[in-house]
Amino acid sequence: MTDLLIGGRWTGAIDERTREIRCPADGSLVAVVDEGGGKDAAEAVAAARQAFDQGPWPRTPAGPRGDLLLRVADLVARDKDALARAESLDTGKRLAESRLDVDDAVACFRYYGRLVRTETGRVVDTGTAHAVSRVVHEPVGVCALITPWNCPLPQTSWKVAPALAAGNTFVLKPSELTPSTAIALMRLLVEAGLPDGVANLVLGPGPEAGAPLTDNPDVDMVSFTGGLRTGRRVMAAAAGTVKRTSLELSGKNPNVVFADADFGTAVDHALTAVFRHSGQVCSAGARLMVEDSVHDAFVEAVVHRARGIRLGGPFDERAQTGPLISAAHRARVEAYVAAGLAEGARLRCGGTCPDDPALADGYYFLPTVLDRCHSGMSVLADESFGPVLTVERFASEDEAVRLANDTVYGLAGAVWSGDEERARRVASRLRLGTVWINDYHPCLPQAEWGGFKQSGTGRELGPGGLAEYRETKHIWRNTRPRPRGWFA
Repeated sequence: MTDLLIGGRWTGAIDERTREIRCPADGSLVAVVDEGGGKDAAEAVAAARQAFDQGPWPRTPAGPRGDLLLRVADLVARDKDALARAESLDTGKRLAESRLDVDDAVACFRYYGRLVRTETGRVVDTGTAHAVSRVVHEPVGVCALITPWNCPLPQTSWKVAPALAAGNTFVLKPSELTPSTAIALMRLLVEAGLPDGVANLVLGPGPEAGAPLTDNPDVDMVSFTGGLRTGRRVMAAAAGTVKRTSLELSGKNPNVVFADADFGTAVDHALTAVFRHSGQVCSAGARLMVEDSVHDAFVEAVVHRARGIRLGGPFDERAQTGPLISAAHRARVEAYVAAGLAEGARLRCGGTCPDDPALADGYYFLPTVLDRCHSGMSVLADESFGPVLTVERFASEDEAVRLANDTVYGLAGAVWSGDEERARRVASRLRLGTVWINDYHPCLPQAEWGGFKQSGTGRELGPGGLAEYRETKHIWRNTRPRPRGWFA
């Protein structure tokens, strides 16, 4: 087999290990892929190091780099149907959502392909006619890009596009559960004409294939998206060689609804905020916070609609959401719900696997609403990463802000209010990397994305995303060098 890309050559794993990839919707076999380990990771890093130190890509002007990214965007758009199908088979998500994921990847490559052509350094006023001072941008070097399983193609694109735009080389390590679109994207990079060794791909589980990237001294930067616990380990390993790190980690995101919000619209978004892709989204609005005066009616409306959500596989056109990624992950979600009930939460709907025989072979879990949640519960402190909505109530603006900020996370959230000034005021007080007002989940490539507190350290999208993959250098040139005569 030849699923690893190292130094421009498609190859199998050194230890000849393989992994079966099965669709979480029905357990059907999707593919058998190579599974690498530490030796493969070391070879990939060596190839990326050589390509950076001796190859042409870091010294390629911004214009040609941008042109290549635009070609990649066109190739991704060309292969939209095949990529969407592969994404759905790996993740179990609906084909309609996977098509949107492909569109996201296209937009990302086009954005950075155009942006890098316009980015320049700047000249600094030195206060003298005899010196020239410039601030310029250079690539970081070899980047280790480690991506999660929930949105494989967009997450990979958000890292690969800015890394290439800035002139870096990289080793990509996707989740071992969802490697198909990573393999496909690497093939498109080769087709677009990327020089050998610039893009390298290693498959395998994190401890075997990912961890060796984080402490390798020839890696200059680690960009990781995933859970908080693993993120802490990544940061600790990278600290040994003081690597640059960009971490986009867990979230426990508040969706704050005031009584004067548009009731129907806020209810609709409360559902999509948490039940899209069965809650397997880092920015999912899993904490619904509702003002006292409308709490009962609002929660009743959410529960009524949640009970009617139709589960199904990727190609079931009537399905509204799909399965969880694995049996192990479903067990974690079940344990999370059980812990909430033990702490006193009230189960309003869901809480179990569906009893539909047509879904028996997949890892489905019913959309779940837990009411009467309050501070101090682990169900509010921990991320479920599943179709589980916790409900809190508040009596005032100050209480809403205090409760929303009472978490170690600070990734995203929303404020719903008909009072524009109050919405802006509350949004400014929330310790979150992204706050939506009267909306949930829109994301633009030109907008920065990152988290406060323990949700992350970097910006992976927008102009800030490009900066993550570049070094900034100040160059001073004296046009009339003369002896200073200090020690004459």
